[in-house]
Amino acid sequence: MIDFVEDSRNEFKEELNDKLEKEVIAFLTASGGNIYIGVNNNGEVIGINEDIDKMQLLIKDRIKNNIQPTPLGLFDIDIKNYNDKKYIHITVASGKEKPYYLKKKGMTPEGCFIRVGSSCEQLTQNQIEDLFAKRTRVSLKNIVSPTQYLSFSQLKIYYEETGHTINDNFLQQLGLIMDDGKYNYVAYLLSDNNNISIKVATYSGTNAYDLIENEEYGFCSLIKATKRVVEKFEMVNKTYSKITGSAERMELQKFDKTAIREAIINAIVHNSWQTENPPKFEIFSDHISITSTGGLPQGISQEEFLKGYSFPKNPELMRVFKDLDLVEQLGTGIIRILQSYDKSVYEFSENFIRVNFKFRKYSELVNKNANNNFILSETQKKIIELIKDNASITQIEISKKLNINDTTVMRNLKVLKNNNIIKRVGSTKNGQWIIT
Repeated sequence: MIDFVEDSRNEFKEELNDKLEKEVIAFLTASGGNIYIGVNNNGEVIGINEDIDKMQLLIKDRIKNNIQPTPLGLFDIDIKNYNDKKYIHITVASGKEKPYYLKKKGMTPEGCFIRVGSSCEQLTQNQIEDLFAKRTRVSLKNIVSPTQYLSFSQLKIYYEETGHTINDNFLQQLGLIMDDGKYNYVAYLLSDNNNISIKVATYSGTNAYDLIENEEYGFCSLIKATKRVVEKFEMVNKTYSKITGSAERMELQKFDKTAIREAIINAIVHNSWQTENPPKFEIFSDHISITSTGGLPQGISQEEFLKGYSFPKNPELMRVFKDLDLVEQLGTGIIRILQSYDKSVYEFSENFIRVNFKFRKYSELVNKNANNNFILSETQKKIIELIKDNASITQIEISKKLNINDTTVMRNLKVLKNNNIIKRVGSTKNGQWIIT
């Protein structure tokens, strides 16, 4: 059973049908969402009896070929398993080039749709014209590269290393070449040599006064620069160690490796490169700051951002980063960060998004029990407090009280159960939580 209902963000389908493209367009035009195939209207996983790998490829081709403007970089397709029943999960992000439409119907009410509640509705002609007037045209794929003398040996090596086949249309398929044959700004960012400066600054104190190191990781493919920045932060991630009375070694890193990696990649992928201002990476004596240029995407609130709603600013970059396994499923970056840190780590302004990670201290190196050196995240601490107050509390109630999505609650409950911090006694419907 899927632990949520059909609503403005979720669509259940027992089988693949001819309405798929309409549903995808509706989510692209609205705030994004999820389509589950092999799940009935009650949220019960009934599974897919057909060749699911073949169906996954068919779905990708239908979305890619039947929808305009191109939705590449704005959707993911994953095969899931529940009680030995396989189903398909399609994640759709909100697009910037609205309205999206069925290629064969064009930009007409018969071809344009939007998600309203749990239904897919046609746009009126006035709505279509209004969205088109507001369409963001200053996207990286439409900006000409400042130089046309580009090479891509680094990018090709990364693709080959991850098992992709390189053919003669490689650059066109990635959307690096414009209609007139010129390289665009995405190509410039991913090329072997560019003038993009990405720096990691280190300060001796808690503010930006005493600079002691300023390392340069730019002037190369954005993929290579990203990997080097991630490696730099892994190098400075000190590990605290302690030997317990039972001679067990306990360790705690200065900051959560996964969260920092996600923050670095998010800052690079979602940076407003149109301003020619790269993200900023700073290491202080007690914290890390990562700042990306550009505020929240148009039409998204702070609450939606922190829930993991996906609004890729640069879908072409997102696609490449995902191809190279630097990004997982759309919208999971924020969720991974908030598994280990409270949402207060984020600062929002009109032109910037900054995330600050306080360093952990040696005093936090404590043992939960004899067999567990697990450190609770802020979200997990809040879940435990709710369970203390109400042992019968449901996942949906936790989601509402903490203002986080159901998937985040499920993931954190699983972590707590796997680390023997809580356990469930009784049935899913009438059981209770026990803090061990």
